[in-house]
Amino acid sequence: MEKTNNKNKVEKLLWSIALPGFGQILNGKYLKGVLLIALEILVNVQANFNLAIIYSFHGEIKQAIEVTNYQWLMFYPCLYMFAIWDAYKDSGGGKSPFSFIPIVFAAYFITVGLIYSSTFKIFGVLMGPIWLPIIFLGIGLCVGLVIRGFLINIFE
Repeated sequence: MEKTNNKNKVEKLLWSIALPGFGQILNGKYLKGVLLIALEILVNVQANFNLAIIYSFHGEIKQAIEVTNYQWLMFYPCLYMFAIWDAYKDSGGGKSPFSFIPIVFAAYFITVGLIYSSTFKIFGVLMGPIWLPIIFLGIGLCVGLVIRGFLINIFE
C-alpha cells in the first residue's frame, strides 16, 4: 500500500513540475489548480518566459535577456516551487519535519539567480535568465537540505 501511495505523490509532483496547477487538479483541488494555471499563464506571458526559454535553448542568451520582463518573471520561482510543494503535500507527502525547507530555499536561490542572470558569468559564460536560475535551483536545494538537517538536529 505504501508503494502505491509514494507513486501517487511522485505523480502529482511531476505533473506539477510539467505545469503548475496540474498536480492540484489531480488532487481534486480544482479551484486552486485552475488559479495556479491561470497565474502560470499570466506570469509566463507577461514575462515573455517561453520566448526566453527558446532563445536560451538556441544559445542566444543576449536575446533571452532582452526579451525577458524581469518585473514579471520575479514572481515565477515562488509560484512554481509553491505549486510543486503544494501538490506533493496535498497528496500526502511532506510529513517529515522541516521537509518544506529545501523547496523554500530552492525558490529563494532561483530568484537570486534570476536577479543576477543578466550579468553573472560562470567561467566567463553569461548564463541568462533560464540557465543561471536552474543552476541556482540545485544550490538552493542543497543549502535547504543542509539547513533542514541542522534544524532537525536542533529541534528533535
